[in-house]
Amino acid sequence: MAKLVNAFCDDALGTLDAVGVAEAIASGKISAAEATEAAIQRAEKVNGELNAIVYKTYESARENARTKHAGLLSGVPTFIKDNEPVKGIPTQLGTLAFKAKPAKKNGKYVNQFLSTGLNSLGKSTMPEFGFICSTENPKWGITRNPWDTDYTPGGSSSGSAAMVTSGVVPIAVANDGAGSTRIPASCCGLIGLKPSRGRLMNAEGTDILPVNIVYEGVLTRSVRDTAAFYAAAEKYHRNPTLPELGNITHAGQKRLKIVFFDNIPEGKLGHQDDATYNTQLSTAKLLSSLGHEVDQLAFPPFDISALSTDFLNYYGLLAFALSSLGTLVLDSKPDKSQLEPFTLGLSNQFKRNFTGIRKSIKRLQAAGRTMEAFFDKYDVIMTPVLAHSVPPIGHFSPDLSYEEVSQRAVSFASFTGLQNVSGAPAISIPSGTSDEGLPIGMHFIAPFGQERRLIELAYEIEEAKPWRFVYNS
Repeated sequence: MAKLVNAFCDDALGTLDAVGVAEAIASGKISAAEATEAAIQRAEKVNGELNAIVYKTYESARENARTKHAGLLSGVPTFIKDNEPVKGIPTQLGTLAFKAKPAKKNGKYVNQFLSTGLNSLGKSTMPEFGFICSTENPKWGITRNPWDTDYTPGGSSSGSAAMVTSGVVPIAVANDGAGSTRIPASCCGLIGLKPSRGRLMNAEGTDILPVNIVYEGVLTRSVRDTAAFYAAAEKYHRNPTLPELGNITHAGQKRLKIVFFDNIPEGKLGHQDDATYNTQLSTAKLLSSLGHEVDQLAFPPFDISALSTDFLNYYGLLAFALSSLGTLVLDSKPDKSQLEPFTLGLSNQFKRNFTGIRKSIKRLQAAGRTMEAFFDKYDVIMTPVLAHSVPPIGHFSPDLSYEEVSQRAVSFASFTGLQNVSGAPAISIPSGTSDEGLPIGMHFIAPFGQERRLIELAYEIEEAKPWRFVYNS
């Protein structure tokens, strides 16, 4: 039965965002131990309904909370997605095809993430290898959307999204290989920024990819939390080839030139349902009312269907590496009989098309350059994050054929993968509501290195049209 799941209550965390919790700890209003205990109690209250935690580290979190750590977000409770190596904890990657060994050390990004002072309570759920946009493994269980448990929270950062949305923690690790930060942000009414390539430390093993399409990041409930995280992370590692961000605290003054596109005809990939397209139109009107120059044009001159095929071919390369070369990649040989049909289908697609993988990569890169060419005239590109409203549980079931799931996936997430190829930053901002009462996110893309532009615009939209949360629904 459909249910809204709400962990918010009158405890040390209240309805505070991450910056609010950090300020309360720093001022002595609450202790890090109290914040940690409140988050643990909230997790235990709602995880039975959401199934968002795959590994609990409550005792180490309690121990960490007794020691004051440096960092802008010191003492704030969080979760880390289960494709990130954390010392002493297995990295299971959402699959039962192999038994993970405890990691010998933290991953590079985990060290950067924890350098901000965040205190991890455990690992959050994800679909097998993060390949699909919902966590629905019958063996691991189904991760559910706190707005309505009949629906997916999106993916692949499913568990992190559920924990932040429901109020267990205010911030959690997400990463994005084709939208896996922005998709759950849209499905759950969160802020999800995919940064420029090289802004944050790279995910483990991605340095060897022909094109690194995997980006680390976070999911938050407020723009200032996203801004604060990037400011804190930058103190640990700053890429000197990118503009410095610092702690961005307010909207920008410059009025922007923003472009969005006509709806793609019904029956074609990328066609938006009425609620999504109407949200895009209303967001365009809001931006115009704020003084921005907004143009509507025909869709960019490339074929989304062809682009989706090329992206699946490239994802197939990753699936083949994980399923066939797992001893090298995972330090463990996967049992192929335990792999889900979608993973096997991706791998088989690569094997069928391996001679054309270079052409697929070149076409993807060319499409990215085509999108980037719009920045010769415009400051920001707007699209929906997703082509249609949040789907119910079962829409991406692993029991379905590869062909069915892949078709549904590319029809759903038509707009997010291109920025993974181009390296440009993109953000999901809560902007509307579907007929079912579920969130709809709008997607804003800026030139390479221009996260500041997106964060400042997000501040402005958040102030002009404040988003509601599960605790006031």
